[in-house]
Amino acid sequence: MPLVARTPVERMPEPYRRRWWALLVLCLSLLIVVMANTSLIVAAPAMTEDLRLSSSDLQWVIDGYTVPYAALMLVLGAIGDKYSRRGALVLGLLVFAGGSVMGSLVDETAPVITARAVMGVGAAVVMPATLSLLVATFPKRERARAITAWTATSGLAIAVGPLLAGWLLEDHAWGSTFLINVPVAVAAVVGAFVLVPPSRAEGMGRIDYVGGLLSIVSVGSLVYAIIEGPHFGWGSGPVAAAVVAGAGFTAFTLWELRHPQPMLDVRKFALRPFSGSMIAVLFFFFGAFGSIYYATQYLQFVLGHDALETGVRLLPLAGAVFAGAAVTGRLTPKLGVKATIVPGMVTGTVSVFLLTQIDKGSSYADFVPSLLLLGFAIGLSVSPATDTIMGSFPESELGVGGGANDTSLELGGSLGIAVLGSLLSTAYQDELTGLAGGRLPQGALDAAKESVGGGLAVAERIAGAPNGGPQQARALVDAVHESFAHGVAHTSLVGGVIMAAGALIVLLVLPGRRAAGARPGETAAEPHKEDAKAG
Repeated sequence: MPLVARTPVERMPEPYRRRWWALLVLCLSLLIVVMANTSLIVAAPAMTEDLRLSSSDLQWVIDGYTVPYAALMLVLGAIGDKYSRRGALVLGLLVFAGGSVMGSLVDETAPVITARAVMGVGAAVVMPATLSLLVATFPKRERARAITAWTATSGLAIAVGPLLAGWLLEDHAWGSTFLINVPVAVAAVVGAFVLVPPSRAEGMGRIDYVGGLLSIVSVGSLVYAIIEGPHFGWGSGPVAAAVVAGAGFTAFTLWELRHPQPMLDVRKFALRPFSGSMIAVLFFFFGAFGSIYYATQYLQFVLGHDALETGVRLLPLAGAVFAGAAVTGRLTPKLGVKATIVPGMVTGTVSVFLLTQIDKGSSYADFVPSLLLLGFAIGLSVSPATDTIMGSFPESELGVGGGANDTSLELGGSLGIAVLGSLLSTAYQDELTGLAGGRLPQGALDAAKESVGGGLAVAERIAGAPNGGPQQARALVDAVHESFAHGVAHTSLVGGVIMAAGALIVLLVLPGRRAAGARPGETAAEPHKEDAKAG
């Protein structure tokens, strides 16, 4: 057996023997891409204190990763298709690891944001490469199982990221959370050369770089508007970005319709299995990332759990993802994708609505049912949706297919954090003004309204003051906790309504099994001829 995987999969008389080991490498690569965001959630308080981050600074530390990640996936997926999918995976991992090392060494806001942006570029190469290599490596009869494992890895990363970050923060500074990614990335690079077969598209032709540039401008502007507008107001910057995004998407659509070899054939959106699955992925991660974003804050700031304890308490979500993945692996081949995606979306909607019951007396036990249902819903629905999306692309466009799926995922997550985070902030501020507005100086009230962490910091300063300081501090802490709990309940109501609307849209758009014409074991999308080529 050769040390390095050299034989291209499509030239083998039978499926690649080490394909399940190759899947492990792809899942490791996916793991660090997702962990890069989830680990930062629990590290954010320490970073905010050490770097003295404003709300805007913290938002861009988080989303400096998101903008290049979302904007570049489609183009970099196409480049990987043409030149080398395995090469793209390795290059992306190295860039990602380099950004991680940089983030662990710097101690100022701008360099941290830059490091996160470098990691986002690496992630934009890695993410579509993992899906395109998975589909190219596995025969059609096994792809659904492989994609289910890929999806379960995403759920695992949601819980493992905070857990590992919390463990490191027990004895180390926040910079150590960046270093989580480095040994995994190195292991994945070695595994890619040894276990992952080379692959690239055959006869792909020239890349549509004009369409690629339009997609970068459109998606990048949209993500910027999503991040800035809800959190910091719809001033000239976010409005201009939204206008650019709208014009860019229009130009992109018109260009792609006329181009003989488009970057993304926009006619695919007329296919109900494809468009319904894309919508499902977007809405799913809108609800998932949004609710996890404020649940972790509640666990830390209201219940007082440290970073490690918060990570441990997210583990039920990861276990539920695996349970949902096991169920969908059995049900989808028998019942079709609609029969798993739609019930999964309904389950995810219920999980968000459950958080409307949160109040200042709620404990961790009140979050467990929501975490379990959300994890189960992700495992049940996301893998058949992803399988359907990838099945809509020929082998020559697998990187583009992965980029389309992952762009939908990242847009949904960005919308969830930005929109639900903005609603949470507004509800918290309004409630705190009513509870503490007459008892605090205006400057202290403004600082307390900045965030739940800011409110607790103000209370800590008040506690050291003479003449009733401790009593005032306790009253403010109670007001902050009550206001934040009110914000969680209010935001969950709005988020649940949005999720319910998404579930209804997917129900109407996705065709039934008979209409889609899918046979047992296949997605509803029409299968395409294999045409991958060694890279």
